[in-house]
Amino acid sequence: PTPAPTPTPAPTPTPAPTPAPAKSEPTPMEEDNNEPDEIKASVAAKEKGNNLYKSKKFDEALAAYDEAITLDPTNMTFISNKAAVYFTTKKYDECIKACSEAVEVGQANRAPFEDRAKALTRSAKAYQKKGDLATAVEMCKKAQLESFDKATYRLMKTMELEKRKSDSLAYQDDDKAEEAKQEGNTHFRNKDFGKAVNAYEDAVKRAPKNATIRNNLAAALCKIMDFNGAKREIEVAIDLDPKYVKAWARKGDIEVLMKENHKALESYKTGLALDATNSTCREGLNKVTAMINYGQANMSDEERKERAAHGMADPEIQAILQDPMINQILRDFNENPKSANEAMKDTTVRAKIEKLIAAGIVQTG
Repeated sequence: PTPAPTPTPAPTPTPAPTPAPAKSEPTPMEEDNNEPDEIKASVAAKEKGNNLYKSKKFDEALAAYDEAITLDPTNMTFISNKAAVYFTTKKYDECIKACSEAVEVGQANRAPFEDRAKALTRSAKAYQKKGDLATAVEMCKKAQLESFDKATYRLMKTMELEKRKSDSLAYQDDDKAEEAKQEGNTHFRNKDFGKAVNAYEDAVKRAPKNATIRNNLAAALCKIMDFNGAKREIEVAIDLDPKYVKAWARKGDIEVLMKENHKALESYKTGLALDATNSTCREGLNKVTAMINYGQANMSDEERKERAAHGMADPEIQAILQDPMINQILRDFNENPKSANEAMKDTTVRAKIEKLIAAGIVQTG
């Protein structure tokens, strides 16, 4: 018999390589110990400066921050802290210079965007204190480009509003306002109404509390068909001088053009109450009364509906219609005329009913 083959022994497995010992992460204390002595000393100097600043020892605080800067000139925080001292002590030029230096150092050494933005915002506040609002706004914009901040955004908007007010006050000049008004008058007489509007608008900027100029502007705006603008200006004129009869007459004229006859009626009456001899208000009142009466007698149903819809858009008319007493009187005209006529003896009630009639809400005849 053939002998059985000798079995081949299994290969001995190669032992796994021994893993390299894991490198332990340095602890914060070890990292601190690796910091250069100059860095540690600069931080200590800064902390010293902060404590001195809190104690209002500003000169000593500046000296401490200077020491920190000498030890580590790459850290913008130390320069920013100097800027804070200058701002607190109202040395705004020095503050602005320090902020500029801090931003330059921060950009050169890749300081956090937030830190650079804070320095620019402090610079903006310093410019604001100096009254240079234009540059202050620009500093805020630069700060927002570095890092957006809601507080800085609100500050910028406040500065922009402050600047507009400041510019407006600086522009005011009564003598130049009068020159602009006369220029507007010349353009108006020559029927160059666009130029008249421009001249009157400049005059308003020069003398914003001059009711006469606003009255003239309203007249010019009517000529270029800007009735809303005209009414806005004449209402300001009346607010400035409630006894300005010409303004009440102009307001009535504008309201007629805007098909607000019920309002025109009241404006002309107000003008006449101030000056019963004013021919413009008298003629205007007669004209608008005739228009209301003619309209009631000759308008088509479609025109009546359009007029009533126009009146209903007026908040004052809406308020009158929501008055329960007025609603009862309106019902009484159909159900109890005697009671309605008695109620009409009250001047306030009569004025409200006449306003509804003028607006086309209540039809008569």
